[in-house]
Amino acid sequence: MSHRPISTPASETAAWWAHAAVYQIYPRSFSDGNGDGMGDLPGVTARLPYLQQLGVDAVWLSPFYRSPQADGGYDVADYRQVDPAFGTLADFDSMLDEAHSRGLKVIVDLVPNHTSDEHVWFQQALTAEPGSAARERYIFRPGKDEVPGSGDGNVAPNNWKSIFGGPAWTRTTNADGSPGDWYLHLFDTKQPDLNWENPEVWEEMRSVLRFWLDRGVDGFRVDVAHGMVKEAGLPDWEGVAAMVEGSAEAAHVTDPPGAHGEAVEPHTAHASPAGAADLGAGDSGSSAGSGAAVGADHEPVSPLYPPSPFFDQDGVHDIYRDWNRVLAGYDGDRMLVAEAWVEPAERLARYIRPDEMQQAFNFDFLLAGWDAQRMAVAIEDSLQAAASVGAPSTWVLSNHDTVRHPSRFGLKDPTTFPKGIAAEDEQPDAALGLARARAATLVFLALPGSAYIYQGEELGLPEHTTLPAEARQDPTFFRTNGVERGRDGCRVPLPWKSEAPGYGFAEASAAQDPAAPWLPQPESFEDLAADRQDGVKGSTLELYRSALTARRSHGLGSGTFCWADNHDPELGVLAFHNRDVLVVANTGAEPTPVPDGYRVALSSAEGSGADEAVVGPNSAAYLVAG
Repeated sequence: MSHRPISTPASETAAWWAHAAVYQIYPRSFSDGNGDGMGDLPGVTARLPYLQQLGVDAVWLSPFYRSPQADGGYDVADYRQVDPAFGTLADFDSMLDEAHSRGLKVIVDLVPNHTSDEHVWFQQALTAEPGSAARERYIFRPGKDEVPGSGDGNVAPNNWKSIFGGPAWTRTTNADGSPGDWYLHLFDTKQPDLNWENPEVWEEMRSVLRFWLDRGVDGFRVDVAHGMVKEAGLPDWEGVAAMVEGSAEAAHVTDPPGAHGEAVEPHTAHASPAGAADLGAGDSGSSAGSGAAVGADHEPVSPLYPPSPFFDQDGVHDIYRDWNRVLAGYDGDRMLVAEAWVEPAERLARYIRPDEMQQAFNFDFLLAGWDAQRMAVAIEDSLQAAASVGAPSTWVLSNHDTVRHPSRFGLKDPTTFPKGIAAEDEQPDAALGLARARAATLVFLALPGSAYIYQGEELGLPEHTTLPAEARQDPTFFRTNGVERGRDGCRVPLPWKSEAPGYGFAEASAAQDPAAPWLPQPESFEDLAADRQDGVKGSTLELYRSALTARRSHGLGSGTFCWADNHDPELGVLAFHNRDVLVVANTGAEPTPVPDGYRVALSSAEGSGADEAVVGPNSAAYLVAG
């Protein structure tokens, strides 16, 4: 495979977020401060010294707002209150103050596409008349066949499917018991979509932003950032959108789909642009790894055909320009990072133009798996797309929605992306997966831009792949009748102490007999607990600490990038320079030699030393001159 020559200069952006290492906390599963089996904000506060010692620059907290927890807190009932399961607003303020005193920035989740069905707005809507102001905050519609004399409204307004499985519409019941209008929920039935054509919704979210900015938060991770705006008329769509990879049906098409340019409504642009082609890796402007194409006008083409009428609509960019102005009114380089499942990379870059968001998650790199050719394409495309709008890229290997990468990399095909793993599925090779995951860590922490670390990956935690069905809580598991195993396996509470109940998930200051963690932990967590790895040379925890130290001392987050002479993806070798560090990752089957004039400064291989002459298979190293 040929690779495009690429070179990026050092970042000139002084803002902290441009090169930060950010640690994602899923509060339910991070640390339990009161012994009730559920993680909470006091638990987060107690573990801040650990995060400071780890060497990260910021923390991102998944939702802790008041919620019935139908979708792990992403069903928000009150955006301005802490759910009692996690503590109080005073607990949040204490956590924020303590984080700032330790030099850690704090990013919080914002969920603007939908609320909980227990939100006061939706409760008002259910009792209001069709067409009322209360209902206009959400997307209510009569049934498609509700025409006088010809139908009773039993057919949903359109054929859209929920991301979590099943239909995206649920019918309401009128006060007199008769069937009423339908409401849209692109996720669970308990997550009704907001109507972003309503100015009241715009003003409410501005107010929510200001509420948390006034308390001192440093930024927001925006959930489903490519959502919110729907195509006018809500037309039928035969595709099936999915989380992260974009489509469950046609994520990688080779025939050029319809143009997806800024000047055209995405859903209606079905004609293939003249001259469109599925370009190879050697062609400038392509996304070879994703099968994306470009037209004669060089506009990136969406891999969804026809493009979704409810994701990546052009109107979302007006929202982010508005929010950019809100954040600009505060000091301290406040930021927005988009969770946007958008392909190709050029399309994603539109979210991080100078007057919109500051960052967007790079799912292309996450989805590349353990494969040098796919990783190289993802790196090239991401760096070039971000640079085209003057923004830094981001790098991530796992999060709360994906199978943990040590388990994905341990499958027979380490580029696959299962939607959860159960006992009856292929079981990963734990040792091989961890070796590859450690190597991938050295790669992503050495790339210029921001790095996002999912809680527990610094311990090398695997997916819980034998979680019993009766323990699962993810709505995707139930809405798909178990076809999708769900995300519970990556959300299992962390192990802090190997010999304590629940592996020390509950703080020592909590109850004498703490409740069992809300999800059961696998036995493998005993050997991977933080206390088993702390100070142990060669442990995954110490590897992360060393890599983060190297990242900071060499300025890799704000550094330069160019492929090295020994970069050879066809042979499984990924090699690049960032400032004075040469990074070599070997995904192949044969050792690759350390180039003359370099020595190993840090290796992912346990027990390796600085006198190593080769980088072995399924390992990576930082090399410095000497």
